[in-house]
Amino acid sequence: MNAVQRTKVAIIGSGPAGLTAAIYAGRANLSPILFTGVPAGGQLMITTEVDNFPGFPKGVQGPELMELMRQQAERFGTVMVEDDVSSVDFSHRPFVLRGGSGAVVEAESVIVATGASALWLDVPGEEKYRGKGVSACATCDGFFFKGKDVVVVGGGDTAMEESTFLTKFAKSVLLVHRRDAFRASKIMQDKVRSNPKIQVLWNTAVEEVLGGEGDMNGVRLKDLKAGQSREHKVDGLFIAIGHKPNTEVFRGHVQLDEKGYLKLKNGTHTSVEGVFGCGDVSDPRYRQAVTAAGMGCMAALDAEKWLEGQPGSH
Repeated sequence: MNAVQRTKVAIIGSGPAGLTAAIYAGRANLSPILFTGVPAGGQLMITTEVDNFPGFPKGVQGPELMELMRQQAERFGTVMVEDDVSSVDFSHRPFVLRGGSGAVVEAESVIVATGASALWLDVPGEEKYRGKGVSACATCDGFFFKGKDVVVVGGGDTAMEESTFLTKFAKSVLLVHRRDAFRASKIMQDKVRSNPKIQVLWNTAVEEVLGGEGDMNGVRLKDLKAGQSREHKVDGLFIAIGHKPNTEVFRGHVQLDEKGYLKLKNGTHTSVEGVFGCGDVSDPRYRQAVTAAGMGCMAALDAEKWLEGQPGSH
């Protein structure tokens, strides 16, 4: 049996939100315990070049940025538990978190920073070329496709936004949708239709991502009506079919919205007193490393202030 660890604040997730929360909680002498999740580090672990995080004028590799944040959190006393949280009990304090490998943590407060996972196509070549031309975030990676030809996959608002955004950099954008009508709002559709850089391919799906040893260099597309496939030479593929917040373990324990994101009020407070949320797990809109980090700071400050008001916490 694993010994029960006790803390004033437990943090779940080791992306920019969770690690920033840990830095602030550590500096507030809250002795944070952080469940890293497996694998650790969040979505930045599959992002090669991060050019938009302040303080890195020459850019930084995603995994390197997460390692630096982790070292900073550990410097202020954060204890890392290399495990996923498999169950939670928020019905009474201290809250109880159980890890998949048997770790048990009792915490006076909890910060949820489990992020959201991009939905992928699961076609051949997609995983191989992630970060080498294949991306799920145009605002993160669009800059690297100046003057290049790219494909965007999707039919909702996200796909419209990503396509429109990419026209600032790319020479051309081919928007591929497996149906014959978009799900996106009319205003977003109109933006796409009126943009001369965007061409729409209806009833079409990506069958395979093509490339050599280095980056991807094309896609094989299938016309779903005619049943024919053909190859297109392109430099980038942006998957814009949505994200899924990593909140399954919290379902029934804390309020979620209809898409499964944490519902927050008064900053980072969830529906359970003493449980806070931050980063992409509660933010379907911005989904940036820097906004996640900012929310991590907010959650730690909110938790610290809340703990100060609890009887017996001094």
